[in-house]
Amino acid sequence: MTSNASTDLPNDLAAYWMPFTANRAFKKAPRMLGRAKGMHYHTPDGRKVLDGVAGLWCVNTGHGREEIVAAIQAQAQEMDYAPPFQIGHPKAFQLASRLAAMAPGDLDHVFFTNSGSEAVDTALKIALAYWNVSGQGARTRLVGRVRGYNGVGFGGISVGGMVANRKYFGSLLTGVDHLPTTYNRSEQAFTRGEPAWGAHLADELENIVGLHDASTLAAVIVEPMAGSTGALPAPQGYLKRLREICDKYGILLIFDEVITGFGRLGHAFAAERYGVIPDMITFAKGVTAGAVPMGGVLVRKGIHDAFMKGPEHAVELFHGYTYSAHPLACAAALATLDIYAREDLFGRVLRLEQLWGDAVHALRGLPHVADIRTIGLVGAIDLDPSDGGPGKRGFDALNEAFHKQDLLIRTAGDTLVLAPPLIISESQIGEMTEKLGKVIRAVA
Repeated sequence: MTSNASTDLPNDLAAYWMPFTANRAFKKAPRMLGRAKGMHYHTPDGRKVLDGVAGLWCVNTGHGREEIVAAIQAQAQEMDYAPPFQIGHPKAFQLASRLAAMAPGDLDHVFFTNSGSEAVDTALKIALAYWNVSGQGARTRLVGRVRGYNGVGFGGISVGGMVANRKYFGSLLTGVDHLPTTYNRSEQAFTRGEPAWGAHLADELENIVGLHDASTLAAVIVEPMAGSTGALPAPQGYLKRLREICDKYGILLIFDEVITGFGRLGHAFAAERYGVIPDMITFAKGVTAGAVPMGGVLVRKGIHDAFMKGPEHAVELFHGYTYSAHPLACAAALATLDIYAREDLFGRVLRLEQLWGDAVHALRGLPHVADIRTIGLVGAIDLDPSDGGPGKRGFDALNEAFHKQDLLIRTAGDTLVLAPPLIISESQIGEMTEKLGKVIRAVA
């Protein structure tokens, strides 16, 4: 390739190495989007595609919200960028204050990142640094969970529990243990909301403490609902039991709410639904409704204050990103929070949850449906594997949904996932599940 790239080159698909994508298959039959508005994407060839996954768990307000677009445009004209190290801008502090006010308990400090992966790695680093500044530097062990997904950073992959990540990258951090997955189909099949079975699985943390001693354990990180591995809600009482054990041994508890934050389960944060205050909450996705990349970590006052010692001119935490609290992202987030509040979208999820669950569970009995789970505005349908091997039926369903039913879904192996924008209407819920039923029959 020459250094003078032409602006009128043909739209060649070869150069882009797509993330988490079967690249060869995609480029033979591309699934392309051109524009979006409300509940729909539109393809370059003019088809209208119903968005069943809020983009990628993030466009909770619906697409193309004029308020968010206007806020981004105005901020770009006023100031495009401000350095985050040793310098601030008003919207960063305004947004931090709003988020702290939304969070439960004393989670009243915010460290901004640009993605969920960065948020997780930041939370883990804060945990390790906290124990160092607290005089307990031997607390370096981290605990994640099997079938957990905590992003793609080195820390997130290490505490996460996805087989493919371990296969390709190995264990990137030493000193990591994993709690068992909270999902057991034989005990929890076709569950609505939090499964009744499984709270006792939190007690495995006692065994990890017994193996390594509490004096070596820094933090436990779990998703209140494991999203990327198939929408697995925490069992009733499970998170409260984890909190009790962490308190007993002085271990920090981190909730990864990159997916569950900002209304997906009917509250600003799932911690509120479960009645548990963790020591940190990671967030991203819904904070800007996907309009501009942003993530962050909500931190309890005691953790933050532990760093505020020593000379006032000295940096307290040697961590951050060039684009932390980017002005455009802050503007987008503030406009997004306004929409959530004005339209009561979190409360809307709770009001729709029963109807949503009825519609998704109505797919029970279709060919090869092995399990269905619903909670908030999330639905997951496990399909039996096909003769093509694990994941092939799910991949076929993705293509069938997009190309034949004008429906965008998410797949995790042979699990079909729905998580629509929070503005979805009752009629669109019916339309979405009807389309998905046709997809399931087509790939039987």
